[in-house]
Amino acid sequence: MTKTVINSDKAPAAIGTYSQAIKAGNTVYMSGQIPLDPKTMELVEGFEAQTVQVFENLKAVAEAAGGSFKDIVKLNIFLTDLSHFAKVNEVMGRYFEQPYPARAAIGVAALPRGSQVEMDAILVLE
Repeated sequence: MTKTVINSDKAPAAIGTYSQAIKAGNTVYMSGQIPLDPKTMELVEGFEAQTVQVFENLKAVAEAAGGSFKDIVKLNIFLTDLSHFAKVNEVMGRYFEQPYPARAAIGVAALPRGSQVEMDAILVLE
């Protein structure tokens, strides 16, 4: 199986030993995105703004892979404070429509660079 590296300059550059996404067959495995502004590589402030930035980063990588949020079949959300779950649902509603992807929301002790939220996703392209 051929693996293809997916990269978008509209999303933060990888800051470690990973790719923004890897396409294997018609499946795209997107690495976790934190709320870094891709232009400044600085964390945006405020939980809602962080959530929006993460979705924008994921959107940029999905588009670079030739897909969109309609192609996401699995979304993982990592939160340092699960009390923000309702806000995540609200913001997610701006980006997704039914049928919604399968999803997990996981509480974690900490995320890179002090982020409050991180997400990764799996897309299946037609």
